[in-house]
Amino acid sequence: MRRLTFLGASGTVTGSRFLLESDQSTILVDCGLFQGGSALRAKNREPFPVDVQKIRAVLLTHAHIDHTGYLPRLVRQGYAAPVYCSAPTQALLRYLLPDAGRLQEEQAEYANRTGYSRHKPAEPLFTLCGKQATMNPCGGNCSRLQSFSMWQ
Repeated sequence: MRRLTFLGASGTVTGSRFLLESDQSTILVDCGLFQGGSALRAKNREPFPVDVQKIRAVLLTHAHIDHTGYLPRLVRQGYAAPVYCSAPTQALLRYLLPDAGRLQEEQAEYANRTGYSRHKPAEPLFTLCGKQATMNPCGGNCSRLQSFSMWQ
């Protein structure tokens, strides 16, 4: 069996997630956040549609949050296999993912302070390094991120 399943970026340009399955392996290409209106953002809070323990690797095409920003949620749901990316992507994610976590925390704090969220209390999708300890999908120093080059 060989199958390609579009789990995101279908009908929209955000939330890039493509599942490649064969009899031997399952690989997730990109692991992005849905961005935009509330209907799209709500998809980020849904459980991942595949058993994450069956995914043998995540391959990131580049560092944009709509291609990488769901990694902390994937890890929170039990993903523990490698994340492969280019060295420049790895370098950028050391800044982008913590920054995205900080923004999530700030948005939740603002929602709680102003009361605009329907969730009481509003919770960040993932955090920078708070109690949930879900921000860094790579464990402290991004050791799970493994860079590679196709040209070496």
